[in-house]
Amino acid sequence: MDSKAVHQYLMTKPYASVSQPFGPEVDVYKVKDKMFATLSLAKMNANKLNETHWWLNFKCDPDEAQALRDIFDAVIPGYHMNKRLWNTVILDGSIPQGEIERMIDNSFLLVVQKMRKTEQRSILPHLDT
Repeated sequence: MDSKAVHQYLMTKPYASVSQPFGPEVDVYKVKDKMFATLSLAKMNANKLNETHWWLNFKCDPDEAQALRDIFDAVIPGYHMNKRLWNTVILDGSIPQGEIERMIDNSFLLVVQKMRKTEQRSILPHLDT
């Protein structure tokens, strides 16, 4: 899944918006002003080669966050985020699209579940089941 496909998927979420409060190099995705993901281009040293990949940060249940890190080499603790509650996916093509979409869906739901009930009621009917 490349950065354009990730962006398109993030924007399918109800009431999703994107802004760049940290500068032009980081897209921040929010639902009703609550952040559920970031997407940025990051330079990294992987396998001793200098490569550039997009990085997707997303909110995650703490137990699932650790499990995903154990399963996928391209999932690391959230870059510049609370490492217990956020993960970073390095979009290097090693994680299937459906799994990345599932991670995004879970992040979105975790954020919505922390909102007031009135806000939840305006969002949840718009979700695909």
